[in-house]
Amino acid sequence: MIVVTRLNGTRFAVNPDILERIHESPDTHLVTLDGAAYVVRESLVEVVELIAEYRATVLRRAQDLPRVTGYPLSLVPPPKADESDEAEEPEHPNHPRNGR
Repeated sequence: MIVVTRLNGTRFAVNPDILERIHESPDTHLVTLDGAAYVVRESLVEVVELIAEYRATVLRRAQDLPRVTGYPLSLVPPPKADESDEAEEPEHPNHPRNGR
Protein backbone atom coordinates (compact mmCIF):
# COMPACT_ATOMS: atom_id res chain seq x y z
CA MET A 1 0.00 0.00 0.00
CA ILE A 2 1.12 3.56 -0.60
CA VAL A 3 0.17 6.40 1.72
CA VAL A 4 -1.03 9.64 0.12
CA THR A 5 -2.60 12.88 1.39
CA ARG A 6 -6.01 14.30 0.54
CA LEU A 7 -6.30 18.04 -0.10
CA ASN A 8 -7.76 18.49 3.41
CA GLY A 9 -4.59 17.01 4.95
CA THR A 10 -5.90 13.58 5.92
CA ARG A 11 -3.76 10.64 4.89
CA PHE A 12 -4.95 7.33 3.51
CA ALA A 13 -3.46 4.19 2.01
CA VAL A 14 -4.32 2.90 -1.43
CA ASN A 15 -3.36 -0.33 -3.14
CA PRO A 16 -1.34 0.68 -6.23
CA ASP A 17 -2.34 -2.54 -7.99
CA ILE A 18 -5.89 -1.22 -8.40
CA LEU A 19 -4.89 2.16 -9.85
CA GLU A 20 -5.91 2.48 -13.47
CA ARG A 21 -4.42 5.90 -14.07
CA ILE A 22 -2.92 8.96 -12.42
CA HIS A 23 -3.23 12.43 -13.92
CA GLU A 24 -2.62 16.06 -13.03
CA SER A 25 -5.07 18.78 -14.03
CA PRO A 26 -3.61 20.67 -11.99
CA ASP A 27 -4.41 18.54 -8.92
CA THR A 28 -3.28 14.91 -8.94
CA HIS A 29 -6.13 12.44 -9.44
CA LEU A 30 -5.82 8.72 -8.68
CA VAL A 31 -8.43 6.71 -10.57
CA THR A 32 -9.01 3.09 -9.57
CA LEU A 33 -10.14 0.20 -11.76
CA ASP A 34 -13.69 0.50 -10.40
CA GLY A 35 -13.83 4.21 -11.31
CA ALA A 36 -13.33 5.70 -7.84
CA ALA A 37 -11.27 8.89 -8.01
CA TYR A 38 -9.14 10.47 -5.30
CA VAL A 39 -7.57 13.93 -5.39
CA VAL A 40 -4.25 14.04 -3.55
CA ARG A 41 -1.59 16.60 -2.65
CA GLU A 42 1.32 14.56 -4.01
CA SER A 43 2.41 15.24 -7.58
CA LEU A 44 2.14 12.64 -10.32
CA VAL A 45 5.92 12.09 -10.13
CA GLU A 46 5.76 11.62 -6.34
CA VAL A 47 2.95 9.06 -6.64
CA VAL A 48 4.85 7.13 -9.32
CA GLU A 49 7.94 7.12 -7.06
CA LEU A 50 5.85 5.85 -4.12
CA ILE A 51 4.55 3.02 -6.30
CA ALA A 52 8.08 2.11 -7.49
CA GLU A 53 9.35 2.10 -3.88
CA TYR A 54 6.40 -0.06 -2.79
CA ARG A 55 7.03 -2.62 -5.54
CA ALA A 56 10.78 -2.68 -4.81
CA THR A 57 9.97 -3.37 -1.15
CA VAL A 58 7.68 -6.25 -2.14
CA LEU A 59 10.45 -7.78 -4.27
CA ARG A 60 13.05 -7.37 -1.50
CA ARG A 61 10.76 -9.06 1.01
CA ALA A 62 10.03 -11.90 -1.41
CA GLN A 63 13.77 -12.52 -1.79
CA ASP A 64 14.09 -12.73 1.99
CA LEU A 65 11.55 -15.58 2.23
CA PRO A 66 13.04 -18.96 3.11
CA ARG A 67 13.82 -21.23 0.18
CA VAL A 68 11.50 -24.21 -0.20
CA THR A 69 13.15 -27.55 -0.83
CA GLY A 70 11.55 -30.47 -2.58
CA TYR A 71 9.49 -30.13 -5.70
CA PRO A 72 9.67 -26.82 -7.51
CA LEU A 73 6.42 -24.98 -8.08
CA SER A 74 5.05 -26.38 -11.32
CA LEU A 75 1.79 -27.19 -13.02
CA VAL A 76 3.33 -30.34 -14.47
CA PRO A 77 4.59 -32.95 -12.00
CA PRO A 78 8.18 -34.14 -12.54
CA PRO A 79 8.57 -37.59 -14.16
CA LYS A 80 8.78 -40.53 -11.81
CA ALA A 81 12.18 -42.18 -11.38
CA ASP A 82 11.07 -45.40 -13.13
CA GLU A 83 9.74 -43.61 -16.24
CA SER A 84 11.96 -43.40 -19.31
CA ASP A 85 13.40 -40.03 -20.31
CA GLU A 86 12.20 -40.76 -23.84
CA ALA A 87 8.58 -41.46 -23.02
CA GLU A 88 6.28 -41.15 -26.01
CA GLU A 89 3.92 -38.22 -26.05
CA PRO A 90 0.23 -39.08 -26.42
CA GLU A 91 -1.15 -38.35 -29.86
CA HIS A 92 -3.51 -35.45 -30.26
CA PRO A 93 -5.42 -35.63 -33.55
CA ASN A 94 -5.45 -31.87 -34.19
CA HIS A 95 -1.92 -31.10 -33.03
CA PRO A 96 0.32 -29.58 -35.75
CA ARG A 97 3.20 -32.00 -35.02
CA ASN A 98 1.03 -34.95 -36.06
CA GLY A 99 1.39 -33.99 -39.73
CA ARG A 100 -2.19 -32.91 -40.33
